[in-house]
Amino acid sequence: MLHSICQRGDSSTCGWVWDLTGNKTAGRVTEAVLGTPLRIAVILLVALLARLLIHRLISRTADKIADGRDALSRPDAGRSATAMAFVAAPLLTARRVQRAKTLASVLNSVTTGVIGTVVMLLIMGELGYSLGPLLASAGIAGVALGFGAQTLVKDLLAGIFLLLEDQYGVGDSVVLGEASGLVEAVGLRVTRLRDVEGTVWYVRNGEILSVGNRSQEWARAVLDVTVSYGEDLERVKALLLEIAAEVRADEEFGSLMIEDPEVWGVEALNAEGVVVRLVAKTQPLQQWQVARELRRLITRRFDLEGIQVPLQQRAVWVRDSEWDSTDLDGTPAEAGKDPQSAAPVEAVAGAAASRGRGHGRTSRRNRRPGEVAADGPLAEPSGQGTPLEDRAAEATSLTTKAASLMTEATPPKTE
Repeated sequence: MLHSICQRGDSSTCGWVWDLTGNKTAGRVTEAVLGTPLRIAVILLVALLARLLIHRLISRTADKIADGRDALSRPDAGRSATAMAFVAAPLLTARRVQRAKTLASVLNSVTTGVIGTVVMLLIMGELGYSLGPLLASAGIAGVALGFGAQTLVKDLLAGIFLLLEDQYGVGDSVVLGEASGLVEAVGLRVTRLRDVEGTVWYVRNGEILSVGNRSQEWARAVLDVTVSYGEDLERVKALLLEIAAEVRADEEFGSLMIEDPEVWGVEALNAEGVVVRLVAKTQPLQQWQVARELRRLITRRFDLEGIQVPLQQRAVWVRDSEWDSTDLDGTPAEAGKDPQSAAPVEAVAGAAASRGRGHGRTSRRNRRPGEVAADGPLAEPSGQGTPLEDRAAEATSLTTKAASLMTEATPPKTE
């Protein structure tokens, strides 16, 4: 190799020494001792300098991110005055520092890998290896890797942009499609969440189409309070503001709130009542704690002030057709009742038997004065036994009458 590249008058080390000394052997020895090693040393030196400069640039960028002075974390980039004041909180500062360290580590690793690959190829060329087949093989391997591991590459790229844009971080409460909860770890390929039930979710970064962050910069506690239609809404709004002001002045919960709570007014009208909305801006992840305290005080204050909170009510109408039109003894019911289509006697008897067992039994206390019982005249309690014994006697009497009706209604068999 040395003989082929060593020519008198060329720019190689061998040719330069040959011209200087007039000795070809001296040129070859100099080329073998100093030429190739010297060029390799120069390549390594340049690579180290390039790596040092790039790492220093990355470190400065990471310091800007940690201090909030980068373009993505600048406090005045479309943020409110409250957000600008809260951006210097310890929680956000720790988030920025962690984000900066992660980005710096990733970029430093990528830079080192790229520079190392280039240096290796240059050194192999200096040692006389043919790089053509190697590059061709690397190209084929890259295409195969691109098809086979495109999901992995997609996840890695998505993870880098998630960190770069600071979409969420460790400790945030997020919604990632079907998975939601607190972020426990953010990697380049996978994000780990834990929901309120303790279930751990692993979400690939490349599969995240939308991110809902419930704890970035600030949060809001939203309470929809339902009151009856007969209540004075202005009085209700004034009471809600007083309760919110009490929570705001509290030493424990007041520090969790960023702004004074507000009553937005009537939010909805539904079958239960009037819905009045109360909101309070809080620190990240503190909206649920503030909302619980507000609900506790609202419940206590409404009880003291007599504010009625509507409860869901349900009315059940029971209509027995044959039972309403005929008494157990077969005589017609009182006039003026609305008779329905006759039902089979077996069904009536079955209903009577089920009532005798305690299912669907009509209470005597719910009848109107003068109203005929839906289950016919029953034997009144004797008053001499316990309530349980009286009810058992009623059930026995009712079952006997139902069986008698079934016997009378069954036609005789003909031979």
